[in-house]
Amino acid sequence: MSAEDPPAVALVGTTASGKSAIAQAVAETHPGVEIVSVDSMSVYRGMDVGTAKPPASARAAVPHHLLDLAVPSEEFSLRDFQQAARVALAGIAGRGGRALLVGGTGLYMRAVVDRLELPGRYPEVVATLEREASAPGGVGVLHARLARLDPVAASRMTPTNHRRVVRALEVTLGSGRPFSSFGPGLGTYPASRVAMVGLRFDPVGVDRRIEERVRRFMDEGLLEEVCRLAGRPGGLSRTARQALGYRELLAHLEQGVPLGDSVAEIVRRTRAYARRQWAWFRRDPRVRWLEVGEDPRAVVSAALDRAATDPPAPEGCRAHGNGPRGARLGP
Repeated sequence: MSAEDPPAVALVGTTASGKSAIAQAVAETHPGVEIVSVDSMSVYRGMDVGTAKPPASARAAVPHHLLDLAVPSEEFSLRDFQQAARVALAGIAGRGGRALLVGGTGLYMRAVVDRLELPGRYPEVVATLEREASAPGGVGVLHARLARLDPVAASRMTPTNHRRVVRALEVTLGSGRPFSSFGPGLGTYPASRVAMVGLRFDPVGVDRRIEERVRRFMDEGLLEEVCRLAGRPGGLSRTARQALGYRELLAHLEQGVPLGDSVAEIVRRTRAYARRQWAWFRRDPRVRWLEVGEDPRAVVSAALDRAATDPPAPEGCRAHGNGPRGARLGP
C-alpha cells in the first residue's frame, strides 16, 4: 500500500477462524474504521450463503467494501480485485478513515497490501488453450508444456488444476515472460504500512467449526442458492463455479452426485483449504500472531490506533520476522 492509502490493519487467518466476527466487533467500537473484505468469492452478487457474506445488519452498522462487485456469470480476476481495492482504499483515505482488511485469500491480500505487479489477460491465447484443455487428457498435456516453459510455475500447481494451468500458460505465452516472474516475488516480504494480525490455526477447533458451518449453510438454503444462480442466464462463470460449496453442489445438480456425498466433499475440501491458508500465512514474517489467552479484539484495536500514528515504513526495507514493529501491536 502507498502513502496515499489510509492507515490500515489486516486481520488474517483460515476459514472458520472467527475473523469476520472479530472485525465487526472492533469496527463497531472504532469510529472511522471501515471493513475491506479480501475474499475472492464474496465479490459475486447472490453468492451469499456459501461465502458467509456479512448480513445486511452488519453492513448497516459498519461500511463494508469489495462485496457484490460482479454478477456470478462474469469472470472477476485478481487484477480486477486489486483495482477495486485501490478505489475503495482511496475513498476511505478521502474520508479520513481507517481500513480494516479482513480475509483468508492469501494472494488477494498480498495483491492489496504489497501492490503486486499482476499480468494482463490474453483472450485469444485462452481460447486456444481452452480448446486444447477440453481434449481427453488435455490439462495434463498443457501442464507438461508449462513445465517445459516455466518449471517454477508448474511445480506450484497440480497437473489437474485446469484453471491455474491455463492461466499460467496464458500469461507465459501471451506476455513472453514466465508466469512465475510476475508480481509475487512471493518469497520476499517488503516493509508495509499495513500492520498484520493473525489468528493461529487450531486444527481441531477449525475442523469442528467447518463441519458445523457447512451444516448451517445447508439449513440456510445453500443448495437453493446454487440452484438459483446456476439457472440464471449465463449461469456461473468458470471462476465462480470453483467456489467451495458451489462446485460440490453443482456436481449434485448437474452430474447426479448424491447430496450427502456432495456435502461431505464440501467439508473435506474446506478443511484442506484451511490448511493451505495456514501454510500461506505462516510464511509471512510480518504477521503478528495472537498467542493463547490474548484478546484478539484488544490486539486489533491497538494495531488500528497505532496505524493512525506510526510513520510509514522505509521504502525498500525487508521484514525478516516479528521484530519491533510486530511487537508493538499488543494491547
